[in-house]
This record gives sequence, structure tokens and C-alpha cells, in this order.
Amino acid sequence: MKKDDATASRFLASLSNAMKCAIVLGAGVVPASAANLTHSIEVSGAAAEVWSVIGPFCAIKDWLPPVGQCIEDGKSPPTRTLVTKDGKASFVESQTARDDRGYSYSYAFLSSPLPVSQYKSTIKVTARGEGVSVVTWTGTYTPDPGKEKEAIDALNGVYDSGLAAIRDRFKK
Repeated sequence: MKKDDATASRFLASLSNAMKCAIVLGAGVVPASAANLTHSIEVSGAAAEVWSVIGPFCAIKDWLPPVGQCIEDGKSPPTRTLVTKDGKASFVESQTARDDRGYSYSYAFLSSPLPVSQYKSTIKVTARGEGVSVVTWTGTYTPDPGKEKEAIDALNGVYDSGLAAIRDRFKK
């Protein structure tokens, strides 16, 4: 082996060991990775009809069972404060995108009692034939460390109860 080859081999071995140490030492400080969820439900109603009910930003109080009150700030883009029916929890959410022609809006948590950060969500209504639509609710978030199960269970419960209420409202 030539001197340059031996030096290069030692350098690569040292670099490899340094990288392994960095990975091991850094493992405890790596933030939780982002999680995603998507829930959809078929609804007996034309997309425009369904959107007219769920599309207004504060209409969420009419179809999400835990929400007792929605207060919109009137600004553009709007921010809403949701208060649960029991008054024990509140959420502050900012609308980040809106497409009334495409029947969707997106929002992000500004504050929430849920064990998540960087929560962003979209609610969309898509036509699926004559008088039938699909409501899709997607979200991305980072669960608080050690609270992954609590976070996904809470969000699944919210999404499921909201979509079921929308479906039930349009039952024929």
C-alpha cells in the first residue's frame, strides 16, 4: 500500500468513527419526526352544497362536536379561536390558504392544548359523481417527545368525530 493510500484509509476510518459518535451522541437531541394523517368520508351531497355548510372558517362549530364556540378575528387571513363545549380547552388557528372554487382551506395551530407542534391541516371537498362528495381532512404535525400515541389518538378522535358529523348531517 502506498503512503498516500494508507493516509487516505486512516482518514476515512477516522471520519467514519467520528460520524458514528456524532450519531450516537446526537440521538438524544434529535427532534421527533413529523407525522401525517389523512381521513376521508363519503357524503350524500353535491360538493358545492357540502362546502356551503363546512367551508366558512367558523362553521367548524356547527360540525365538529367538541367545539362549543368559534370566534373569528375578522382580519385577512382570518384567525379563529375555538373553545370546547365544556370550556376547558381552547385552540387558536390561522387560515393559511383558501380556495372556494376548489372547496378547500388550510390552517395552522397558533396555540393548542394538544401535545403537538407545527400542526398544519387542510379540509377539502371533492365531487364524486352526482350528489356525492368526499370530504378529506389531512394534517401534518410534530408530536411532543414521549407523547406520540396521545397526539395521534387525540387527532384521530377529532377527525373521526368531525367527519362523522358532516356525513350524518347530509344523510338522506
